[in-house]
Amino acid sequence: MSFAQSAFWQTGDDENAFRLRFWRKTQRVAASIPFAEDLLAAYYCAFDRDTPLPVKMSLIGALAYFVLPVDAIPDVLPVLGFTDDAAVLASTIKLVASHIRPEHRAVARDKLAGFR
Repeated sequence: MSFAQSAFWQTGDDENAFRLRFWRKTQRVAASIPFAEDLLAAYYCAFDRDTPLPVKMSLIGALAYFVLPVDAIPDVLPVLGFTDDAAVLASTIKLVASHIRPEHRAVARDKLAGFR
């Protein structure tokens, strides 16, 4: 993920920092966003060894948009805050849907159940 280091993080963080930020934000907001299961399924697909590289990069881009604090509509706004994140994720998932397998969705449901 060296492209992500140069494109998104200026502090020298690596893939583990991305994962840590993802899980912190997901745990904090999972109960309040209706697309949480899709978000987690995308995460598990993106980090699956069997997922093709172009699909991984597309999903990681969508996940990075969710994680990054700066986006089109600030996440702190009630109701509207996550609409842009949902739109980016939904568009990406539509493009790579055939690669998100039932196993990814099952693990996402299990993890989501642990958040609630």
